[in-house]
Amino acid sequence: QVQLVESGGGLVQAGGSLRLSCAASGRTFSNYYMAWFRQAPGKEREFVARITLSSTRTDYTDSVKGRFTISRDNSKKMVYLQMNSLKPEDTAVYYCAAGVYSSPYSSPQIYQHWGQGIQVTVSS
Repeated sequence: QVQLVESGGGLVQAGGSLRLSCAASGRTFSNYYMAWFRQAPGKEREFVARITLSSTRTDYTDSVKGRFTISRDNSKKMVYLQMNSLKPEDTAVYYCAAGVYSSPYSSPQIYQHWGQGIQVTVSS
């Protein structure tokens, strides 16, 4: 069992940066693919980024490529999302997710464990 707790959200002006963190409990963190999703009001939850077990590969949705970076530290059981050049359309609740399957990595259905979510608001 893995429990996930996000932190680092808040209010930022357009063009600014935020770093989200996700702390995981449990002994098998390194066995999980980790991802970030987000959900804006009135919209479905959407994939943002994914990182493989040993950080050998990262994947991003097109709208955040070049602006967001996902990373993980297995020794600390942490996953991060560095968000730069933020836009108002990045405003959403961001969720950390963990799963044992590698694909389809953008589908929320393959992730077994979820954090409670954290609000990110980007003002124009």
